Amino acid sequence: MRSKKPVSTTALRTLPAFETLSDERLAEIAHYAHLAHVIRNTVVVHAGDETDNIFVVLTGTLKVQMCDQEGREVILSHLGQGDMFGEMGAIDDHPRSATVVATKACDLVVIDKEDFKRCLATNFDVSLYIIRSLIKRLRSADRKIESLALADVFGRVARLLMDMAEEMPDGRRVVTRRITRQDIAKSIGASREMVSRVMRDLQQQNLIEEVEGGHIWLHENIGGTN
Repeated sequence: MRSKKPVSTTALRTLPAFETLSDERLAEIAHYAHLAHVIRNTVVVHAGDETDNIFVVLTGTLKVQMCDQEGREVILSHLGQGDMFGEMGAIDDHPRSATVVATKACDLVVIDKEDFKRCLATNFDVSLYIIRSLIKRLRSADRKIESLALADVFGRVARLLMDMAEEMPDGRRVVTRRITRQDIAKSIGASREMVSRVMRDLQQQNLIEEVEGGHIWLHENIGGTN
């Protein structure tokens, strides 16, 4: 971590985990939390390390990954503003289950494990948010297992893009987090060359549209590809 700074209640209010809390409750969290700035490519946590705190992303993006002894990497998920990580190990007192790396410069809210547990015990809304987040993660893992077992590379790429997409006010869906062909390949267990071929096919079939800035717009009929 490059620096540690106090975190304001205004900043905490922007995070889904804390947005419904009273000013008094937010002030309590701000008292024991701090803000850490990390630069791109910083390894924030290592798989296997002791879990001593949790993190909430205030700005920036990160990737959650696992590597084998030969250095082969699998990307489990991507994190952005409002996402939390480290909470599983904090709750069950287990080591870190994966490595988390900053893909852009990030500001992270850091909370000590024991303070986090007290926060859960005294704030039902935060506990409910954690439960819903873990359920969402489990559902995503179920879909990924199904995709890896049953879908071809074309379907797996389409499913990953749908899982990453955000719905806009007009109902359209877009992937706003920049993701490389290599990152897609590491997420779905395929080669970069195959992913590049599939992305070209998706564009030629008018299922996706890549625009300036790295955004990927999804068309409605992409849902029928997996």
